[in-house]
Amino acid sequence: MKNLFIIIFTIVTVSAFSTDKPAYKIFDKNGKEVSYSQMVETLQKNNIVFFGELHNNTIAHWLELQVTKSLFDTYKDKLVLGAEMFEADNQLLLTEYLTGLVKQKSFEDEMRLWPNYKTDYKPLVEFAKANKLPFIATNVPRRYAAVVSKHNLQGLDKLSDEAKRYIAPLPIAYDSTVGCYVQLKMMMAHMPGHRGGNNYMPQAQAVKDATMSHFILANYKTGNLFLHFDGSYHSDNYEGIVWWIKKANPKLKVATISTVTQNDITALDKENQGVADFIIVVPEDMTTTY
Repeated sequence: MKNLFIIIFTIVTVSAFSTDKPAYKIFDKNGKEVSYSQMVETLQKNNIVFFGELHNNTIAHWLELQVTKSLFDTYKDKLVLGAEMFEADNQLLLTEYLTGLVKQKSFEDEMRLWPNYKTDYKPLVEFAKANKLPFIATNVPRRYAAVVSKHNLQGLDKLSDEAKRYIAPLPIAYDSTVGCYVQLKMMMAHMPGHRGGNNYMPQAQAVKDATMSHFILANYKTGNLFLHFDGSYHSDNYEGIVWWIKKANPKLKVATISTVTQNDITALDKENQGVADFIIVVPEDMTTTY
């Protein structure tokens, strides 16, 4: 009897302490759990893939590198990378670094890199460099987004022809009814300092989305796969950059990934269903990079 009690106690104890603690789960847009390999198999059938991240999420950044490696296995030198985190007027410097013309220190000193570059984006750049892949700086220079935020889209008309090379062709066909811009306008209206004043933040967001779309399309070629990294809000609900891509070329096959956090990751919360083709769900208490 004593031995039976020990066996039962051992089984219960082991069971209690061996509960799985997955760092993430992947779901499709309908809330069905899928494997990483299933996701990659679908992604590689598209022309453009948007990986929407949470900028400080460690799991999202690790998976960005894994997805890059997996798609490279299929596409090799026909894989093109691009990112919101690099601004169009820095493309020359980025290319010079990738091709070995400038040293790493010069690149990192001059590139206007995000503070979390070394932990979160450097692995992607170094992978591109090691494998001789193009990496496109797609985002509008932040100083021009600031012009829109202060003066509206018409403020861009005053820029020089040289400056306009780093922006989507003017005029920007802004649609204020697109969901992500409506939500941003509502959010800004309730923030201190914005109540009752001009609210051009949605237009500033639009010039970013339009510019990223422009440089993605300018660097996409038939037979390639373009993998783009951006904050989830730039591609969630097939809006943002995706809306501009589809507006310019509806025939392109586009797939999206979004990153969300949940307290319970065993099932996809209803509010997160449908935001992307694939939703990476990470525990809310996951360690962040900043």
